[in-house]
Amino acid sequence: MCKLIVVLSIAISAVAQDKSSSQVPKDDATRVIEFYRIGSHIQDRIWPGWSKIPAPLMLVTADTEFLTHHPAPPAEMKKVAGGWYARPRQFPANSQATFPAFGPPSVIVIGGPASTESKTSTPWLFTAMHEHFHQLQNAQPGYFDAVKALDLSKRDTTGMWMLNYPFPYEKPEVARGFAHLRDLLLRALQEQDQKKVSELAKEYVTERHKFFGSLSADDRKYFNFQLWQEGIARYTEVVSAEACANWVPKPEFAALADYEPFGAYALRARAKTLDELKRADLSNWKRVVVYSFGASEGFLLDRINPQWKEDYFKRMFSLDPYFDAVR
Repeated sequence: MCKLIVVLSIAISAVAQDKSSSQVPKDDATRVIEFYRIGSHIQDRIWPGWSKIPAPLMLVTADTEFLTHHPAPPAEMKKVAGGWYARPRQFPANSQATFPAFGPPSVIVIGGPASTESKTSTPWLFTAMHEHFHQLQNAQPGYFDAVKALDLSKRDTTGMWMLNYPFPYEKPEVARGFAHLRDLLLRALQEQDQKKVSELAKEYVTERHKFFGSLSADDRKYFNFQLWQEGIARYTEVVSAEACANWVPKPEFAALADYEPFGAYALRARAKTLDELKRADLSNWKRVVVYSFGASEGFLLDRINPQWKEDYFKRMFSLDPYFDAVR
């Protein structure tokens, strides 16, 4: 990534001087540069081999989409300057998603902070790391065929089944079972004594097995898939922030009006997810619960099964094997 960071740095001034072409907003370009800087610094420490995965990113502004780091930019994208390519906007400006927009590799499609849930620059960086982790998931051999083999789409070829699958969120016994499991997970995570953590974890795993066992086969596959995919992406977002607690950003990034020091953000990133989990309501939040719940399962696995990540890509779409190992 380092050489491409230099290219992007040069591109900021080059684009600003070229008034005849679409311009990458300077603040947005600064954020993108910082994203690739922190990625090159931490990614392999969190997930070995992550740096080998292409990381194209498409920045969505009000009128234009700007693509960078793509190994083969499509013809519809016109070169602007340096490593940037542009086309008229097609995706929503509030996008925060990762998918093979032009065929492999998957592309991070993301709006600027003010247009997205990130709101400000520092959280935006780690949302981008969350999306970059989806690129790592998508790049695994056989990933898309394995997703298809789950047979959960029911003829939906758009991928929207991942959001709209009819999971029984509002079924009273399912909501109660989830709430009980959520409280056990929080209790285990809040315990400081490691011996007690082990005891609480065994209770949690037993109850987790009961909860998933109460679901239909398809519902179980769907919820497991969401925890594996989105929950661990949120986990990665949080641990990425923590890995950057002492990071010194480029002066241009630190000068942004909405800049928050990385150390301060790292301190609240995990607490924010745990607070979200504490309030998680399956009946009302529906699929959204998988982010905090799955991330928190990752936090617990770090404490009770530190080697769990070694097999994460070997046993895709379920965290069951890593919890079963501690029963």
